[in-house]
Amino acid sequence: MADVRVTYDNTANAAYIYLTQPQVCVRAAYMYACDPVDVDGMINLDFDEQGRLIGIEVLGVSSKLPEYLLRRAEQLDVEGV
Repeated sequence: MADVRVTYDNTANAAYIYLTQPQVCVRAAYMYACDPVDVDGMINLDFDEQGRLIGIEVLGVSSKLPEYLLRRAEQLDVEGV
């Protein structure tokens, strides 16, 4: 399985899953918000100009993603930063 970059902000209870190559900086052309009622939270899908899924933002992430994934994620809210 390919490595996927995941960032996690415990303070904001949010994570971002990057679906692009780490060395490539791709800007989202548009975002699709999943219905918060249907997913019991907020999940946003980011797409590039060609319509490819490039990232997934998850809010309320502590109840959406497995704990092991959050522990391995790149921490964005490290104390002293």
